[in-house]
This record gives sequence, C-alpha cells and structure tokens, in this order.
Amino acid sequence: MGARRKARELALQMLFQHDLSGNDAAMITSTFEDLIKSKPNTREFAIKIFQGTVDHLQEIDDMIQRQADNWRLSRMAVVDRNIIRMSVYEFMHETDTPKLVIIDEAIEIAKKFGTQKSSQFINGILDGILKRYNLAS
Repeated sequence: MGARRKARELALQMLFQHDLSGNDAAMITSTFEDLIKSKPNTREFAIKIFQGTVDHLQEIDDMIQRQADNWRLSRMAVVDRNIIRMSVYEFMHETDTPKLVIIDEAIEIAKKFGTQKSSQFINGILDGILKRYNLAS
C-alpha cells in the first residue's frame, strides 16, 4: 500500500473518531497510536487531510448536502460520510492530485472500510460534486 493511501486511511479513522466523539482535532492527532507510529511523510499527509477537513467541515458539509438531495448527512453511514468529506477537501485544497485519483482512492477505501454499497454511493456523490461545482478541471 502506498504512503498516500495509508495516510488517507489514517485520516478517515481520525475523522470517524472526531465525528463520533466530538473530541478536539489536536487531541486526536496527539493520541492516535497508528498515526504516531507512521512514517513522517505518511503522518504529515494524514494530518493535513484530517485537519483540513475539520477546518472546512461546514463548507464541505453544505456542498455534500446540496448534492445528496434525499440524504441528510446524519443518515449517511459514518464511514461513507467521512470518506466523502475528506475527498471533497482534497478536491478543493490538494490541487496536485487529479480528481479522478481522489475518487478512485475514495472507492478503494470504501471497499475496505464501508459496506457493499458504499463505493457506489460515494462515487455517485463525488462525481456529482465535481460536476455541480465545476471542479473536474
């Protein structure tokens, strides 16, 4: 597994914890053992994705909610919701990564951590967000 995939998985796990516990982002990063044990470049990217997503959470959630017409964020599976969140953060703030790579990574992570239907659901929401907000370029 590549360093960036591992970092995204760590970011997802921290977002999951943040979503369910409401704990402070700094506390999560300072106590998350798998993050602490990671290689420096993996740790750095994971924190960047996690912290960036948390910092822009309201804007990201608003975008997701407008795209997911019949789905309230609170009804989405926690894993799915947070994979979508971090992917939208990457769309907007990690411009070095091609958008289709971000979607592919989200789908692969969903296959590992989500349900059988997660990857299709996430793909549909992310594709719609790219089109709705003209982020595909």
